[in-house]
Amino acid sequence: MKNIVIGRFIPGSSFLYKMDPRTKIIVLILLMVSAFLVRSLSLIAFGLMLLMVVLIVGRISVKRVLLGLRPLMFLLIFTFSFQIFFNTAGELVFTTTLAYSPGGLGVVVLLWFFWWFTRRRIPFKLLYFLVVLIASGTLLSLFSYGPIFTTSTIEVYSQGLEMALFIMLRLVIIVTLSTILTLTTKPTDLNLGLEAVLKPFKLIRVNTEEMAMIISISLRYIPTLLDEANKIILAQASRGVDFSEGKLKEKLMQIVSLLVPMFIISFKRSDELASAMEARSFVPGRPRTRLHQLTWRPMDTVALCFGLIILSTVIVLRVIGW
Repeated sequence: MKNIVIGRFIPGSSFLYKMDPRTKIIVLILLMVSAFLVRSLSLIAFGLMLLMVVLIVGRISVKRVLLGLRPLMFLLIFTFSFQIFFNTAGELVFTTTLAYSPGGLGVVVLLWFFWWFTRRRIPFKLLYFLVVLIASGTLLSLFSYGPIFTTSTIEVYSQGLEMALFIMLRLVIIVTLSTILTLTTKPTDLNLGLEAVLKPFKLIRVNTEEMAMIISISLRYIPTLLDEANKIILAQASRGVDFSEGKLKEKLMQIVSLLVPMFIISFKRSDELASAMEARSFVPGRPRTRLHQLTWRPMDTVALCFGLIILSTVIVLRVIGW
């Protein structure tokens, strides 16, 4: 929970912070559409490198963005593994046979016992788990001790590997783009930008101001509620509660003990926010004035042209089948 950065604003002074929020939202949409239209692994890898350049030039901590991807690691690994093992299109790239024998299974069981007793002392638990999993498969494929009960074959095909990398890189790009928007935009500016971008929906009688406010408040309170949840977990850990241990029933009871105070804190926060809005004479549906006015700058025009060029290029490459 400490590493989730979506919804957080980190003060800075680079060009990304000085851009108009309307520009950032529109360019974000253009780049996301481009990421979904791309069909080539080389193009999506080029897009990731281009995004890394933007992070470096915009003086955004790459480490912070990578830490923000940690909650998505399970989804990324699951997607990668699913494509690797179940996509059998293309040429055969790698194959190995796992032999299940009493000695081999015994060594693997001992290896997992070792992982179970040492996993708390390793900082990168997910990476440690993957290393032990790969080591188990290697032991079963290279060594057999005693009579072999049965065997299984693992095959990796070229298109499965390419599709796994492609989907994983696409998810990383989309999440990183969203993270850049929230990291470099104040909640008030984000609200103003969303109102401006959603204005065309007023033609179909949609209250875009309230919709933009709901979205901005939701993004604003994601890190706040996660910080509160982390405080509750630490407070309960100091009283001997361990959310990673125990039986299923005990884990469910521990989750309930976390959800109840979280609901109370959420209602308290919402009540405080409503009182603050009433103190500032906020009335839903009434026209309001703006203390801060958005200004369009030359860099916004450059950024918008950049997004349009990227989208146009991707559409052209898709039409010609590349």
